[in-house]
Amino acid sequence: MDLAIIGGTGLYAFPGLRNVARHTVSTPFGAPSGAIVSGELDGWRVAFLARHGEAHLLAPHRVNYRANVRALYDLGARRIIGVNAVGGIRADMGPRVLAVPEQIIDYTHGRFDSFSDVEGAKVEHVDFTEPYSAALRAALLAAARREGVSVVDGGCYGATQGPRLETRAEIVRMRRDGCDLVGMTGMPEAVLARELGIDYACLALVANWAAGCGDEASISLPEIFANLEAATVQVPPIIAALLAEKQGRAGQGKTD
Repeated sequence: MDLAIIGGTGLYAFPGLRNVARHTVSTPFGAPSGAIVSGELDGWRVAFLARHGEAHLLAPHRVNYRANVRALYDLGARRIIGVNAVGGIRADMGPRVLAVPEQIIDYTHGRFDSFSDVEGAKVEHVDFTEPYSAALRAALLAAARREGVSVVDGGCYGATQGPRLETRAEIVRMRRDGCDLVGMTGMPEAVLARELGIDYACLALVANWAAGCGDEASISLPEIFANLEAATVQVPPIIAALLAEKQGRAGQGKTD
């Protein structure tokens, strides 16, 4: 498997896949959010999983993150792009902006956030200084540039519990903490990938201004979904360019 994509709100299927197969996978941690869809994209093997389920029935705190990551790993995925719908806090991260964050602050609670959290499992103290794979982040940013898609490089993703949106006071605290984006699914997905040695990066799609940010007095759900739809159409070309860049490196290696 050359690449796996975990789709967030608004991305429940990945267009353009050929020779598609659906995999119902069981793991020691239960069932993932749904069937994993695999196929070929420009000759590369790609897996896709809808994080909330294809009908969006799973709230952020009810997602079985361990099963999702383990199922993709068992199918051979060693690189994962997590596509996440987020709110924008920083001034340059308004609605419809795409960003590739480099840091995380975890405000979630009560989630199973380690494969070590089972009886008899070896406890792994993974280094999480840099929560995203630097090489995969760089490749994702380069792919966006080649496609002419504007993407913000960097920023801190604040992961909240959900499913409710945040209060204005909570966003003030998160801004003070250093958060630039706020979402509900960035953790524990990232650390679980790290525990399995999977390269992981986040492609964040800004659906709305976070509470009290921008010039909007309130958050409109219809506007959120319209912004997500506009941002989501830019994801497949970036992924295709990411895979094409890998092909270019492989071809170069064969001629050396």
